[in-house]
Amino acid sequence: MTATPPAAPTAEPGPPTRSVLREGAFLRLWLGATASGLATWALPFVLGLAVLDRALSAGELGLLLAVRTVGFLGAVPVGGVLADRHSRRAVVFWSGLVAAASAPLLAVGLERSLPLMAAAAALAGAGQGACRPAFQALTAEVVNADRRQQANAAMTLAVRITTLAGPTLTALFAVVLGSRALLLGVGLLWLVAALTPGPGQRLRPGPAPLPRPFLNEFVEGVREARAHPWFLATLAALTAIIATGYSATGVALPLISRDRYDSGVLLAAATTAYTAGALGGALLIARWRPRAEGWTALAALSAYGFAPLSLVFPVHPTVVVAAYAVAGLGIELFNVPWFTATQREVDPDKLARVSSLDFMLSYGLAPIGLALIAPAIDIWGPEAVLTVCALICFLAPSLAALVPSARHFSTRRPPAEPGT
Repeated sequence: MTATPPAAPTAEPGPPTRSVLREGAFLRLWLGATASGLATWALPFVLGLAVLDRALSAGELGLLLAVRTVGFLGAVPVGGVLADRHSRRAVVFWSGLVAAASAPLLAVGLERSLPLMAAAAALAGAGQGACRPAFQALTAEVVNADRRQQANAAMTLAVRITTLAGPTLTALFAVVLGSRALLLGVGLLWLVAALTPGPGQRLRPGPAPLPRPFLNEFVEGVREARAHPWFLATLAALTAIIATGYSATGVALPLISRDRYDSGVLLAAATTAYTAGALGGALLIARWRPRAEGWTALAALSAYGFAPLSLVFPVHPTVVVAAYAVAGLGIELFNVPWFTATQREVDPDKLARVSSLDFMLSYGLAPIGLALIAPAIDIWGPEAVLTVCALICFLAPSLAALVPSARHFSTRRPPAEPGT
């Protein structure tokens, strides 16, 4: 495939030793993305605290989270089209404001109006979904090609630190603040996400192009994705792993921690080990440039299979914790090259739409997997279900690696890179 030239000029490559976080444009983007990630994580946690305070029931919490997911999935393709049609910073700004507006509505509706809370949850999901492809495309817009892997590693590092520190910080705030105040705090985070990346600018200077039917523009993104067989094969593998392995461990780990090990300690330790492994993976891949980038990333992705596999047998708890650490390490050794290759290979004018396909499929099928795993465990038992899920985690990336362009995540072999 002939490479498409970038749609916007990029800065000259900087010194190789300089951290990408020292570049002002990316630092603002990183702060905004970190705030959005923290707000996205915090909302279900804060609503969970409201259940503990008996301000919400478990059923109401499930409804609100489901509605939020529907809002997310509905907004992702819209956000992808708008981010390719208009300024990506503007899409982040308006989607952040939409998500921020949902917070006071949730606070007002708490213990007063479930329909109001449901509408606000859908609004929060829509804001979250619309900004995701825009943030992904903005990274490619403001960072030089030789620094994008480091930039993507910095992005994912922020997500993992948030996941690790977020529960402790939120629990501390919950001691002195109620659920309503915490919900307003989530809204403030979304305001930071909306305002920090900076003023908007169109991808190309000059008059804005006339808008075309939404479906036509979205189909163009699908065609662009089809032009990259490695992308479709890898996305299929990732979706299979999230829908099976990720869903199975999410349901089975609490049950096995309680029933087999008679404690919740394993649940906390394994979850922490996964995040710690992901932190290590992000730090490693920020500097490492493997020769066969795609094969290395797919092999790392398959390491998630060790998580469900460790739950099949009555092994020592440290084996489970180690397996989760390896799974976390592998997921980031996959994520960063995957994002970087997408930013490098996809036509810049269609990058947000292609990224929206990633979020729609990988995130969209996760709730379906979660809904089906529990009944499957009831029918066939956790060992059988976890074994099948582990096999899928190992096999799906292996099948994706058979696509010729998957070796380098490119339809053309890139220039030789130095190894480790």
